[in-house]
Amino acid sequence: MIPINKVTSDSACRTFLSNDVSFASFYNAAIFEGKQIIHPDRLVRYENDISFIINDSKRAEDKKRRRDIVVKSDINGIYCILGIEHQSSIDETMVIRCGIYEMLEYLKQAENKEYKRLVPQIIVVLYIPFCYLFIIRLQSPVFP
Repeated sequence: MIPINKVTSDSACRTFLSNDVSFASFYNAAIFEGKQIIHPDRLVRYENDISFIINDSKRAEDKKRRRDIVVKSDINGIYCILGIEHQSSIDETMVIRCGIYEMLEYLKQAENKEYKRLVPQIIVVLYIPFCYLFIIRLQSPVFP
């Protein structure tokens, strides 16, 4: 029996959008109506592990959050943090999760004295349960 490498839509999308050209193209199409605002050569990978402690009267717990893809780039000379969250199914709490990601990032920036001001963030949530089919098609010999 030949083992088949099963790729989830989340990992396929993460792999595809981790490519700087794909990331820039997606952002330019989704946010900037096709205008070439984000340039692949100016993307810088950004640390996206966020840890925080919830401490209420019943218990304290350490939470770890990780956004799918986060880069730092400039938009008209202003550095911004750009993120993509891929979801293969609808999550009613996604807006809350994105808010948590943003607020924790702003808190981290506010506590860091290197920042003179808060760096703006844009997060795009991409709901595609069949992303892997799209990627396989783009990598086929038919599409150079």
